[in-house]
Amino acid sequence: MIEQLVHLVIYLIVLGVIFGLLLYLVSISPVPEPWKTWLRFVVIAFVIIAVIYVLLGLVSGGSVPRLRFGATPWSLPA
Repeated sequence: MIEQLVHLVIYLIVLGVIFGLLLYLVSISPVPEPWKTWLRFVVIAFVIIAVIYVLLGLVSGGSVPRLRFGATPWSLPA
């Protein structure tokens, strides 16, 4: 239980750092103002989706869900 909690906290800290750096990158970019506002909106929308994803993983009783890219067992050739 404690190990899962520590894993969750580290996961959330890493997500926060990544999205914080993205917001910083948008704020210092030489993009004109109407586009900069939309870019900030997109980054914040991704933050909200990521937090909802983590919270749904907690509700389902599992650990923090992970995205797995690549071939899945049911898509491998027999």
